[in-house]
Amino acid sequence: MGMPETALIKQHLIDPEICIRCGACEAACPIDAITHDDRNYVVDANICESCQACVPVCPTGAIDNWHNVPRTLAYTLEQQFDWDQLPALLTEAQLAEFGASATPVEAPLTQKEEAAQAAAAPAPDPSGETPFDAGSYGATLPPWSAAHAYTSLYGPRAAQKSVTATVTGSLRVTQVGTEYDTHHIVLDFGAMPFPVLEGQSIAVLPPGLDARGKPHVPRQYSIASPRNGERPGFNNVSLTIKRVLQDYDGKPVRGVASNYMCDLKVGDKVQVIGPFGTSFLMPNHPKSHIVMICTGTGSAPMRAMTEWRRRLRKSGKFEGGKLMLFFGARTKEELPYFGPLLSLPRDFIDIHFAFSRTPGAPRKYVQDLMRERAADLAPLLTDPNAYFYVCGLKSMEEGVVLALRDVAAEAGLHWNDVGAALKREGRLHLETY
Repeated sequence: MGMPETALIKQHLIDPEICIRCGACEAACPIDAITHDDRNYVVDANICESCQACVPVCPTGAIDNWHNVPRTLAYTLEQQFDWDQLPALLTEAQLAEFGASATPVEAPLTQKEEAAQAAAAPAPDPSGETPFDAGSYGATLPPWSAAHAYTSLYGPRAAQKSVTATVTGSLRVTQVGTEYDTHHIVLDFGAMPFPVLEGQSIAVLPPGLDARGKPHVPRQYSIASPRNGERPGFNNVSLTIKRVLQDYDGKPVRGVASNYMCDLKVGDKVQVIGPFGTSFLMPNHPKSHIVMICTGTGSAPMRAMTEWRRRLRKSGKFEGGKLMLFFGARTKEELPYFGPLLSLPRDFIDIHFAFSRTPGAPRKYVQDLMRERAADLAPLLTDPNAYFYVCGLKSMEEGVVLALRDVAAEAGLHWNDVGAALKREGRLHLETY
């Protein structure tokens, strides 16, 4: 027998005012209860099981909202897509009008819910093995020695809704003539405090209105500069932004924020909220090893970490461990920072490039290079001082984690034990989109 129609449910909702549309919640949901359109991320009440797998990965806390509503009045996806802010909580008097108890109850699933969950569940593997879930190995805890991260200093829920930054630099960092161009943009905050760490992100508020006549939603970008600024000692940050002219299906589209940012000139003003992120942070303790795996603009946090280590090394006051970088792009012309990376000392960082579209050459992906370097990676999997960071398109996540599993197996290690330890100890961080 199903739940009475007047019974309350705790409906899981995403706050559109503070959501920065990073996609982390949708990626973390194991049953595809979260979806999005070009404006909002929303939760399907007919699928959500309140497992809260999405809660720890949200950088702003927008995901952590639960409203008591009668089952028959649960907010639909269509309603949520059209929200600019969460609706007010229903009062006990309002709930009484619907004949609902003020206390949510647990009850058996309805036939519709059972069917929805069955459709969302992974298909059984013919081998009898559980399907491989790469995202489940990603840590939500930062490294134990990471510096304290300040978050949401500016935004809808903060005392100041946004902060104005001034563009002090804009440089194209991919070769001219490639299909997409990528820019290195420097933003200066002047006298306004804006502390950031490597691995954090900010969100930009593009000016103007969308097709619905509403202000554009924030767009998130990873910070590409170290904690003491793009220019040491200055209150500035840098971003790595690719101009978006096509969607994932290859159809023409002009990305609102990316084109706005790439077209900015020195002296222009930008509205920013943030910073965000508390887990994708680098270790601070001496001799810690860092393995960075990225594609495209996923190189931004890796550049920040590498530059901070380079500055520490130059100071002579820090003895860092091994740095390894596996960096993928279609061609070297489309790989951001290709020239500067080649100038870094080989005894400082071990760099491997994977190009998938070089004419006349076989396709190479970052996971291929990782398997080639299995002998170097295997000891790091069990080293408590070694940390792995993955950033780039969502499609790379499974291949990278499977490569780590293969490296472990080749070394005679049990991946379930290794993978669990990497997550538990905050040593494997996945940030894909």
